[in-house]
Amino acid sequence: MDYSLEVEGVRKTFPGVIALDGVSLNVRPGTVHALMGENGAGKSTLMHIIAGHLAPDAGRVTARGRVAMIHQELNLMPPMTVAENVFLGREPLTRLGLVDDRALARETAALFGAMDVAIDPNAIVADLTIAERQMVEIARAVSYDAQILIMDEPTSTLSEREVSQLFTLVADLKARGTAIVYITHKIDEVFSIADDITIMRDGRVVDSMPAAALTRDRLIALMVGRELTQMFPKDNVPTDRVVLSVRGLSVSGTFEDVSFDVHAGEILGVAGLVGSKRTEVAETLFGIRRPSSGQILIDGVAVEIDSPAAAIDRGMALLTEDRKTSGLFLPLAVHDNMEVPILGGEFVVSGFVKHAKLLNACADAANAVRVKMRDLYEPIVNLSGGNQQKALVGRWLLTSPRILILDEPTRGIDVGAKAEIHRLISSLAAQGAAIIMISSEMPEILGMSDRVLVMRYGRVAGIVDRADATQVELMRLASLPRAELTGLPRAESRD
Repeated sequence: MDYSLEVEGVRKTFPGVIALDGVSLNVRPGTVHALMGENGAGKSTLMHIIAGHLAPDAGRVTARGRVAMIHQELNLMPPMTVAENVFLGREPLTRLGLVDDRALARETAALFGAMDVAIDPNAIVADLTIAERQMVEIARAVSYDAQILIMDEPTSTLSEREVSQLFTLVADLKARGTAIVYITHKIDEVFSIADDITIMRDGRVVDSMPAAALTRDRLIALMVGRELTQMFPKDNVPTDRVVLSVRGLSVSGTFEDVSFDVHAGEILGVAGLVGSKRTEVAETLFGIRRPSSGQILIDGVAVEIDSPAAAIDRGMALLTEDRKTSGLFLPLAVHDNMEVPILGGEFVVSGFVKHAKLLNACADAANAVRVKMRDLYEPIVNLSGGNQQKALVGRWLLTSPRILILDEPTRGIDVGAKAEIHRLISSLAAQGAAIIMISSEMPEILGMSDRVLVMRYGRVAGIVDRADATQVELMRLASLPRAELTGLPRAESRD
C-alpha cells in the first residue's frame, strides 16, 4: 500500500552516542501511529529527522505531503502575541505589504474556534499558562494543514478537558486522511487514540504492530525491557509531627486563604484543573513570589521565606513545572546543573571546591534516577527532555530536603523512570521528608498521595484522605462553581 510516511534504515550518531541504529517505520494515511519508548530511546531524534531538522547519517525518509511538528519543548516567542506565534512567517499582508493585524487575529480566532479553545489571539504568549502555550503550539502545527503531523508529548501539560479537545481534533484530522505520529509516555492515552504502535529501545525498533494486538503490561515490558511490578510503591507511613503549616496564605489577585499542613513522612498530593493556581502556591512557599498575607510555619515556628535561597536554607526544595525556562542552565554540563544547590558546606574547604567528591555525589544521584547520558560533562541541552527532568530530580536529592515540593515531577518521563521516581519519592517520605506533589495525572495523585488537596479558582476546594480519594470525588471538588468556594471552612490538618 502507499504509506504517507516511510522510514528505511535510518541511522544517526552524536559524539559518543548512537541515537538511531537502522530504524524503519511505516505510517498509514488517516491513522494515529504511536511511537513508544523510554527517554533516550531515540524517538525525538527520529521525529526531528522526519521533520527535516536533522540529517540522517544513513537511511531514507519518504514523506508524501507536508510535515508539521508539535514539539515536546515549547518553541514559541514569549514577547509576541498568540496570533503572531501561530502564523509566524506566514502573516496575511495588506496591499501595501504590511502585516494585516485584523486578518491575523481573525484567522487565529477561527482556528481556535475549530479546536474549541478559548485563547485571545492578541494575548502575549509570556502571559499564558504552560497549558495554554501548549495549545498555541498545537494550533500552529494544525494551521499548516499538513498531510503528516508529528505530535511529541502534546498532552504533557493539558487538563482532562483539553486532552478531550485534542482527541476530538485528532479524530477530525484522521477523517481528513492526515497521518499522525504520536509520541507519549501516557500508556492509557495510547490505547485510547492509537491505531498502530511502534516500540523503540536504545535507538532501535523493538516491535511494531496494531494497537489492538498489545496489552498494557506487554507494551511496558517491550518499552523498558523488563516487567514493572509496582508503579506506585507506598513505603512511607505519615507521622503525627507537622513539619510545614500554611495558614491563610494569599497573593493578591492570584490565590487566597490557602491553608494546609504537611506531616513528616507524608505525601500531600495537590490536584486541580489548569488555572487553579497550584504552581503559584508552590512558588510562594519557595520564596519566588511574595505573599500579601498569611503565614508559613516550619516545625511550628513562623518563618519568612523571601527568596529561594532562604527556602533552601530551611531545608526546602522545589522541582519546577517548566524545566526549560525555570530549571535548567542549558549550555552547562549535567554536573553543573545538578550541583547548584550544594556548592558549599562539605564540598568546599578553605574556599576550594572538592571537585572529586562533588562529582561522585552527582554521579550517585544521576544513577539513582537513571539519567541516560554520555557522562556528567555532557551539556544538558543534549539530553532528551525526560533525562533533563531526571537530572533535576537528582539535583534536589543531593540536598536531602526536609520539605520537598514537586510540581509535575514525572512530566515527560517514561514509564520505567516514573516508577523509579515514585519509588524515590516514597523512600524520601519514609525517611521523614514532608512532600508536596502537584500533578495533573490522576493515577499518580491517587496512587502516591496520603491525602489530596484540591484547588479551584485559587482557593482550597477540599482535602481528601487517601481512603476516600476517588477520581469522581477529586473531579467534583476541582469543578466546584466559584460561588460554592466562598465561605468554605479553612482547610485544617487531618488531626
